[in-house]
Amino acid sequence: MAKQISDLKLGILGGGQLGRMLIQEAINYNLTTLVLDPDHDAPCKHLANTFECGSITDFDTVYKFGKKVDVITIEIEKVNIEALEQLEKEGKQVYPQSRVIRLIQDKGVQKQFFKENDIPTAPFQLANSREEMITSNFPYPYMLKQRKDGYDGKGVMRINSVADLDHAFTSPCLMEELVDFEKEIAVIVARNANGDVKTFPLVEMEFNAEANLVEFLISPSTYPEPIQARAEAIAVQIAEALNITGLLAVEMFITKDGRILVNELAPRPHNSGHHTIEGNYVSQFEQHLRSIFNLPLGDTRTVTNAVMINLLGEKGHDGVARYQGLEKILAIDGVYVHLYGKKYTKPFRKMGHVTIIDQNREAAIEKANFIRNTLKVIS
Repeated sequence: MAKQISDLKLGILGGGQLGRMLIQEAINYNLTTLVLDPDHDAPCKHLANTFECGSITDFDTVYKFGKKVDVITIEIEKVNIEALEQLEKEGKQVYPQSRVIRLIQDKGVQKQFFKENDIPTAPFQLANSREEMITSNFPYPYMLKQRKDGYDGKGVMRINSVADLDHAFTSPCLMEELVDFEKEIAVIVARNANGDVKTFPLVEMEFNAEANLVEFLISPSTYPEPIQARAEAIAVQIAEALNITGLLAVEMFITKDGRILVNELAPRPHNSGHHTIEGNYVSQFEQHLRSIFNLPLGDTRTVTNAVMINLLGEKGHDGVARYQGLEKILAIDGVYVHLYGKKYTKPFRKMGHVTIIDQNREAAIEKANFIRNTLKVIS
């Protein structure tokens, strides 16, 4: 770019915790940040240079917002694509590109992309209605996913038999073979406009079974090097096939017979990369900025063992958030607390995360288990 990064205005569609942490990194580059979000009290409100309350799915609102900035990025995929396409036509830089966001907005199109590009993924079938699901010969049990608008575990259900279809989604869906997996893993890959690519080391994830959200993440992985190399190669293959500029989180399964299958993509900073703030030489947020401003990519190596815990609102609590046990966990060495600035909690709402770093992997895990049982978000 002709201008220096500190002379440019970055527009962020979405003002949640991902945008908040991106702004915290952008401050180090003297970047001017503008945020658009429909929530008057969005986490980014008091950090952005300019905060606008408005719809990120409305064409006119997004278009007018985009005209005010030099580079546009997202922290959530559910945005108005047509406005971004028009802004691109007029010379605005949109990263990830609108065509990438359009593809990833639809899980069915995403799966077809995997198939067309020889990306390993679970067998699937598309269904436009409940009637198509009933008449399908797709084998039970399977996972049913809404093609659009599913987020943070929503829009996903297990179908064990035809009887379950009485309560199935009525919108277009993806029927996906139930994978007998050993572990859920993720690789975050970054690519700038020059085509330079770097991956963060593979991480292992544990999910909250009830909320279907990442609850526990361990970095680096202890899987054998060939498996880690294969997962990182798949992530690079996808980034290059998409010709993406920006960050891409690739969520995968390792099956019990050692295969790697790609589950889903997220073209932005992601929950599986929060640990990089303390656990890696460059964080995913700085790497995203480096990518979209076409700067040299940073060193993704791990500094030490890191365990990340999501802080979810406790069941039965709905109201002004309180953090029970905070003083107890802050007495432990190597503990880094990130609260997201959300005033109100509700069951399973993402309220923050904690990263634990330790030269001893087992010690980090032990501390993480204590924190998970001690720190509670209540009302």
